[in-house]
Amino acid sequence: MRKPQQSLKAWTQQKWRTKSGKRSSDTGERYLPEAAIKALSPAEYARTTAAKRKGKAKGKQFVAQPKGVSKKTRPYRQAGK
Repeated sequence: MRKPQQSLKAWTQQKWRTKSGKRSSDTGERYLPEAAIKALSPAEYARTTAAKRKGKAKGKQFVAQPKGVSKKTRPYRQAGK
């Protein structure tokens, strides 16, 4: 496989979910790899979910995470981690 194909395969093997286990489109929660969710404190998860809900209320599908949260979850969002 070429490198992009390997990256996509590794990404799909990660268990992505919301903390509640419900659909992100229904709850407005952030959709992250399970390991990233476990790495975040309840306050950090609440901050990123609040940012997601605020953006969703404005009609945005993709919303950036707060900087500290983004930095903490980055290693888990990369393929193969």
